[in-house]
Amino acid sequence: MAPMPQFADLLREHQSLVYSLAYHALGDRAAAEDLTQEVFLALHEHLGKLESEAHVKAWLMRVTANRSIDEIRRRRYRRGPSLEQTSEPVREPLQEEMVLRDEVRRLVATLPATARTILILRYQEELELAEIARLLEVPVQTVKSRLHRSVNLLRQRIARKFSAARAGRQA
Repeated sequence: MAPMPQFADLLREHQSLVYSLAYHALGDRAAAEDLTQEVFLALHEHLGKLESEAHVKAWLMRVTANRSIDEIRRRRYRRGPSLEQTSEPVREPLQEEMVLRDEVRRLVATLPATARTILILRYQEELELAEIARLLEVPVQTVKSRLHRSVNLLRQRIARKFSAARAGRQA
């Protein structure tokens, strides 16, 4: 078995992954930076208990996902501004795409912590269902059903948001 890399090497290699997971779950740069630091402090304390570098990556992703969920629950994370509070977008295709992407991110941020985490792991981090199941320590079928419910919930919120926006423009 190959020797475990030094902590500094692990930090360099996995810091962007941990930060990305935290940022997409929390939607706040400062909170994501704090959570990233907490996760790596925990890694430093547990490094001797991990068997290999492959275990390190899985451990980091699981701890980041769990701590993100804990943080969301603890803070009852504030929601992003509503569509009505955002300014009217400039009518350029690229600008419209950016506004749509930002609005979808805001809607994802309004989802319950578990739904948000499942969507981020699957679509942002592009993890396979089996890997998500391993990280969250649940059966693959549970991941499938949670993902299905999460996607449906997001679809409902998108439909509601954009039908309300269309109705507002027609008035």
